[in-house]
Formats: sequence, structure tokens, C-alpha cells
Amino acid sequence: MALGVVYGDIGTSPLYAFKVALQVATKSGHDVGAAAVGTASLVIWCLIVIVSIKYAILILRADNRGEGGVVAMIALLGARDARRDKHGVLLVLGLIGAALLYGDGAITPAISVLSAVEGLETNAPLLEDAVIPITLAILVVLFFMQCKGTGFIGRIFGPIMLCWFVAIGVLGVVNIVHNPQVIRALLPSEAVAFVAHSPLTVSLGVFAAAFLAVTGGEAMYADMGHFGRAAIRAAWFFVAFPALVLNYMGQAALVASTPQAAAGPFYGLAPSWAHYPLVAFATAATVIASQAIISGIFSLTQQAIQLGFLPRLRVLHTACDERGQIYIPIVNWLLAIATLTAVLVFRSSDALAGAYGITVSGLMAISTFLAALVAIKWGHSLIMVVLVNGAFMLVDLLFFSANALKVIEGGWFPLLIVGVIIFLMLTWRRGLELLRAARAGRRFSEGQFIGALKDKAICRVPGTGAFLSVSRTGIPLSLSVHLKHNKALQERVLLVSVVTQEIPFVNPEERAAVSELSCGLERIVLKFGFMEIPNIPRGLSNSRIFASREELREISYYIGRETVIPDSNVEGMWGVREATFMWMQRNSATTGASFEIPSDQLIEMGTEIKI
Repeated sequence: MALGVVYGDIGTSPLYAFKVALQVATKSGHDVGAAAVGTASLVIWCLIVIVSIKYAILILRADNRGEGGVVAMIALLGARDARRDKHGVLLVLGLIGAALLYGDGAITPAISVLSAVEGLETNAPLLEDAVIPITLAILVVLFFMQCKGTGFIGRIFGPIMLCWFVAIGVLGVVNIVHNPQVIRALLPSEAVAFVAHSPLTVSLGVFAAAFLAVTGGEAMYADMGHFGRAAIRAAWFFVAFPALVLNYMGQAALVASTPQAAAGPFYGLAPSWAHYPLVAFATAATVIASQAIISGIFSLTQQAIQLGFLPRLRVLHTACDERGQIYIPIVNWLLAIATLTAVLVFRSSDALAGAYGITVSGLMAISTFLAALVAIKWGHSLIMVVLVNGAFMLVDLLFFSANALKVIEGGWFPLLIVGVIIFLMLTWRRGLELLRAARAGRRFSEGQFIGALKDKAICRVPGTGAFLSVSRTGIPLSLSVHLKHNKALQERVLLVSVVTQEIPFVNPEERAAVSELSCGLERIVLKFGFMEIPNIPRGLSNSRIFASREELREISYYIGRETVIPDSNVEGMWGVREATFMWMQRNSATTGASFEIPSDQLIEMGTEIKI
């Protein structure tokens, strides 16, 4: 299943990566055959250094209890609650990395499917006008399928992807046999010599194009929570990597012996009778390529929501036996709009190539930096971390610089998406800080409230009331208003708060922290991981303060409903100055500001805020 989702992107890179890199390489006046071998060597060693060594061996070790991705590393470094210090810089850097993955997600489906469907033009130029409509139709079907779940798609496409890797490997071997001298592309000296004898502008262009061969490597880390480290490594080293190396050498062998094949080396590997079946096969493989990044973005979004970087969105679990397989409708369709827009704006895989590499290279550089900090935090030798990660950082920055030259050619499109995502994340986080500060100023302290209960003759009625609060201190506003309007309070009162931990999953035995206050008040803090959806009744059952399920069913749950009204005298908003808000407690005509919800209907609770 991991092969069917994780390696779809990088597995379809041979459709366009070698061709684009070779087009740039031949501009320097190199012999086509020498350029083909040098380009293949550069591509192969990019796969070895960036994907095999950096990601498969090193980066996959920086997991947060099995979860991967930039947001998981932010949580691991404890930067979520950072203020304006060095940890705050790490937080912003991590959020930029997360936003870069969204930009990558908008381009990957577009360039992958386009590159496959464009194969129709090779033998049938009259079909050129049909490429865009066919691509759009395939992408629409793909995004409609997401609601079926990652596991469903992986089970369907996993065997297809295995056949794809076998096929491209065999095509490569057949052409290598006809020109075995191309095997020297396995030597790093071929890549070094080729770059050294090329003008600087050409070298940078080849680096940027060759980087297209490793796009998708970041999905290994982002999808680690879906499939596990062992399965991802095994699929790479035993299937994907050998097949890719053989195919790139096969394309180089073909071009070295038949220079006119440089216009479309991938489809030139196959005999003429297999051309159209290969186009159909490539199209199916590129659909899987798109799935790799989409599933990674779903996982990233859930992590960002739980850590407070994005608003609450509807998250659907698509498998009862796999916690990591989810579907987020609004993210799916916003990503679909961005992808379809990219197809309509750029209209060819060659044009999209200029927009593709900058987000991936930037994300890889940030991942390298954060992974170094994680390694240092875990006690690894500082000298070794600097030497190893520093070397990878130089490689990442080289590729980022090469791709930055393509901003005008198309790199602006994913960067625009990145800017919107970063603005949303930082704005949401800043808004939450302001709301917490405003709530804190409106709450009674525990001592004040307990003193009022002791001094005043307040009617206490049988039963248990659970008042939900975002804060672990003070008295919830909903409790204060409830007492004010109803003049009565249950004999047992639970002050329940939910805290998202910086680990993916919390052990049920450690779920609840209970502290007894006074006058029948108890504070319960429920802890959930950033990959979990909070379930209040289940969390209370873990607290072991109830003798039976019958007692749990008798709990009345209360939630305060608050409306935020900006004051006309506010001096500034996010990013300028500290802002203040006036608060109005919204009262219901029947039950005041509180309302009851049966415990069997309560799944996830929070405070509704209107701004």
C-alpha cells in the first residue's frame, strides 16, 4: 500500500525530469550523447544523496511517535507556544515549510497528469487540443475519489504502481543493453565533470531541472504516519529506487544512440506498438503521484488544526483500523481548485516545470534545518550534526537557488499559495492568543468563586454538571452566567479542559488529570495528541472518577457561547500592535448562556467565537 501512495510522485518523474534537464543541458553546446550521460549521472546522484541518504536513512528517524512532516517536527521542538524569541523564529520557519507543502500539492497533480496525457501528442499530433480537457477530467475524478480514503486508493493503485516500477525498469534495461557504456552514469565523476564544463547559468538550469527527479521525496516523511517507517524504506530501496535508476540510464542510452529521441525520451523507450498502452499506464501512475501529495496534505492539515495553527475543519476518518487515514473535504476541494487553475494557466508540463521546484527545494531545506535541531535535542553529537546536516543544507540551498531563478517563469504561482497559507496560519494563531488574553481577563479566579459559594446561600441540586473551558485556570464564563441566571448549581461540578499535547497520540491511562478543589468542584484536564479528535465522554471515562457508565450518562454538559465584538477604539490588529476586544455574553431566552447536550451525542466540544 505504501508503494501505491508514497512513491507515485517520484515514480512518475521520469516522464518529464530527464527531458527537461536534457533540454537545458544541450544549450551549452555539449554533445547530445555526453549531455545525456552527464544529466543521467546528476539525476541518479540526486536520488542517492537527497532521497536515499537524507530522507530514507536520516530524516525518517526524526519522527514524533510515528508521525512525520514539518508540523510534527515543530511540535517535537516545542515551538507551538513560542513567543518572540528564537523559538518563535523556529515556529515561523516551520509554518513556512508547512505552507510550501500546500504549494507543492497544487502543482504535483497538474504536472504529473499533464506529462502523461501529453504522450498522446507523440504519435497523434491532432490530439493536442484534447490534452487539457482530458487532464481536467482525470483530476476532477481523482479529487472526487478522495472521500473513499487513502487505504481504498492505496489498495487499488498499489499493485498498479508495482507494475509501473517493473515496467519502467524493464524499459530501461532493454535500452541499456543496446548501449552499455551508459553505465558510467553511476559514477559521480560524470556528474561533476559535466557540471564543471558547463557555463554557470546552464549548470544552475540543469540543477533546477534535475531536481524534478527528486520531487516527491518529501512525501516519504509526510506520509510516515500513514504507513510506517519500515514499509516506506523497504518500498524505496527494493522497488522504487532500482527501477528509477534503470529508467534514467535507459533514457540516456536511447538519446546517446538516437539524438532525435531527446524530444521525448521516456516514450521513446517503448516500441511503437506499446506507445498508447504506455500512455494509459503512465496516466494511471500519475493519478497515484497526485495521491501521494494529497494524502500528505490531509495529514499535515490535521496536525496543524490540533496544534492551533488552523481553524477547526471537518475531519473524516476513512478507515476503522488505521488512525492516520483521513479525509478533509474543504482542503480537498480548495486543493482541487488550485490544481485545475494551474492546468488552465500553464497548459503544459514544460511550463509547469518552472513552477514546481521552488516549493519542494525550500521545503527540503527547512526540513534539513529542523531535523538538525531535533537531532541536537535528542543528544546527538553537535559536531556530527553540523557536518552531516550542514552538507545536506548546502545541497538543498544549491537547488533552491537554481529554482529561484524560475520565479518569473511560473514559480510565482505556488509562492502565491504559500503566502496565503502562511498569512492564514499566523493570523489564526495570533487571534487565538488575543482571545485567550481576553478570556483570562473576564474569568473569576477559583478562590473568588469558591469564596462566593461558601458565603452565599446557593441552592445545590442533585446531579453532575460538566462545564467546558479552554483554560486550565479560573472559572469558565459559562459557569458564572449559568449560576447568575439559574440561581442553582449541581452538587458535583466538573471544570473540563482539553489540551492538545505535542505528541501524536496519548496513552488512555494518561488521558485525564483530576484535581479536587472545594465545595464539590473538580478540575479535569483531558489530554489528546495532535493526531486525535477529542472525545469528552470517553476522556472522562478514562479519568476513573465515575464508578459506572450510568453516572457518565447522567452528566449535563455546558458550553459557553461567546461573541467577540471589536472595539472602535482598538489601536491596531495582528502584526501591528496588541489589540483589545470588548466581550458580550450572548444570552439565550430560555437557558441563559448555557445549554445541555446529552453525553451520547457529544463528540467534540469547543467554544464558538464570531469575529
